[in-house]
Amino acid sequence: MKTSWFWGQWGQTPIWGLSPLLLLVTLAHAELGGRADSIEADRLAMKATLRQVHAAQYTIHEITTPAGVQVREYLAPNGVVFAVAWNGPRIPDLRQLLGSYFGTFKTAASALHGRGPLHVERPELVVHSGGHMRAFVGQAYAPLLLPPGVSVADLR
Repeated sequence: MKTSWFWGQWGQTPIWGLSPLLLLVTLAHAELGGRADSIEADRLAMKATLRQVHAAQYTIHEITTPAGVQVREYLAPNGVVFAVAWNGPRIPDLRQLLGSYFGTFKTAASALHGRGPLHVERPELVVHSGGHMRAFVGQAYAPLLLPPGVSVADLR
């Protein structure tokens, strides 16, 4: 069997031929700044139920896992997820929920010291997270993506 940078371990399947598959897997999750068409993939990945709540300037897609974690994805009329919020017995996968904003979050969070609630406030990303064992809450939003007329107080 050939093994090289081009052919990989699968013999005759070039590694670059797998790139579109990997890209689809990466795009399969709704995330902050992501598109609406991937929210169902999130629900399936979390083995959760989905409920939609319509508000005047946005739609909330509420995903509830069998473990009791609730994730709310706030969708603007233009089809972009501008905020996410969560509560439950554990913190959801923030890499999945924050998407391309995760690097900003990780860098800012690593600069903080101590224990207690986490507050990251950057021009492109705001994250608040806290709680205790089996009772975590949090929210993240991209200030530049907030639809006109939507207040941060609306994100719960």
